[in-house]
Amino acid sequence: MESGPAIFAGTVFALFGGGLLIWTLSRVRHRAPVAHGVNPVASATLASLAAVAALLLGAWCFTRV
Repeated sequence: MESGPAIFAGTVFALFGGGLLIWTLSRVRHRAPVAHGVNPVASATLASLAAVAALLLGAWCFTRV
């Protein structure tokens, strides 16, 4: 019963992190801006770090099951 919230949170974080990472990589590959009005390198780096952090948080939630 107590593992339900951990599974849900882990799934949400993993889906968000994976989606953000795929989206960021596709924008960088097509040389499109990740965020308008921001340095392209900084925005891609920040988005990638947020995606990896979400994936790590999702993995941590799955270890609590």
